[in-house]
Amino acid sequence: MEVEAATQLGKFIGAGIAATVALAGAGIAIGNIFGSYLTAAMRNPSAAQGQFANLLLGFALAEATGLFGLVVALILIFVV
Repeated sequence: MEVEAATQLGKFIGAGIAATVALAGAGIAIGNIFGSYLTAAMRNPSAAQGQFANLLLGFALAEATGLFGLVVALILIFVV
């Protein structure tokens, strides 16, 4: 019985670490994307509107990476 409890605990710890690393990385990436956009917009305001699509694409890709990490963590908890 103790082996099963240790296995469950290890599974939860692994899932927590996976979710934390993925979502922390996504948060850092999103902050970097928006910070860079604001810096560029302050330097050249006329070009800011042209880069807005790139801003949204970068945000979506960074957020998707975080969500994929969350899905992996949920798979570790409920499937494995």
